[in-house]
Amino acid sequence: MPTVVTYGEIMLRLAPPEFQRFVQARSFDVIYGGGEANVAVSLANYGLDVRFVTALPPHDIGDACENYLRQYGVDTSYILRQGDRLGIYFLEMGAVQRGSKVIYDRANSALADIEPGDVDWEKVFDGADWFHWTGITPAISEGTATVLQEAVEAASELGVTMSCDLNYRSKLWNWGKQPHEVMEGLVEHVDYAIGNEEDADKVFGIKPEGVDVEAGELDAAAYESVCSQLMERFPKMKKCAITLRTSVSASHNRWSGVLYDGETLYQAKEYDITHIVDRVGGGDSFCGGLCYALISGMEDQEALEFAVAASCLKHTVYGDFNLVSVDEVEKLAGGPGTGRVQR
Repeated sequence: MPTVVTYGEIMLRLAPPEFQRFVQARSFDVIYGGGEANVAVSLANYGLDVRFVTALPPHDIGDACENYLRQYGVDTSYILRQGDRLGIYFLEMGAVQRGSKVIYDRANSALADIEPGDVDWEKVFDGADWFHWTGITPAISEGTATVLQEAVEAASELGVTMSCDLNYRSKLWNWGKQPHEVMEGLVEHVDYAIGNEEDADKVFGIKPEGVDVEAGELDAAAYESVCSQLMERFPKMKKCAITLRTSVSASHNRWSGVLYDGETLYQAKEYDITHIVDRVGGGDSFCGGLCYALISGMEDQEALEFAVAASCLKHTVYGDFNLVSVDEVEKLAGGPGTGRVQR
């Protein structure tokens, strides 16, 4: 069975219930989530062995977070137990024309204070086939960026296949360096890159041609230029995928994606997602679906359809994690997607 490693921060998520605003809240729903952890859970659900590397404080909240991951089949034995606090993010869930809001409280978290040499990457990657990381991790702190650089170099030297979600987060890049200064040396090791309509622009200044993102209309073919520019800049990169989201409202999105292999641009069918339950983790569920599909040897079009279908289903699941099976994803990818009762 293939083994995948992910590395990043998992946080305590606090969200007012029933679409309440922060100013109304008298209680918060408590779960845990974070980009790389979300991918780890997806892949564990699909039957792969998954190791998640992070740092959690050695107290009851850290224990609760680790137990939360363990129940979904993620290997937590490589998690460092150090530091004083778990990062937190507050989520106000949007509805209709009111967008969602996120407030971070993650300064000086256990992972933010990680230092070079804290992780034995040779041990972590022993027997591993794949390594996935996101652009969120190097944005957290100089320490997380440096340790990620250690990871990508170790994975590259050991021949571990690598995927990256560019995942630009403007609220996090404040520790002294600009995104491109850090990401350049990380992405050069990547085999498969994933992003959305702004990631390549904000990180590397690469823009799609003929697309008005603000208008909310995305022309899939225009992203061939983005993918080709990324692959030209980073010669090791084999394929590049971009998610395509059209936001009709906070509750109604259209969702698709493209995959480029250097010659052919593949486009998935588009899903009209109404009455969204929770869109947080949508991009991570796409990454998890695509990684699984590529690891499983699916052809490019099939792999893309699997990833987009997996992410479509995530919009129906509360929380950060995409708690769906391979069978459910394949039925949606290959069927009409009407949501009929399965008897």
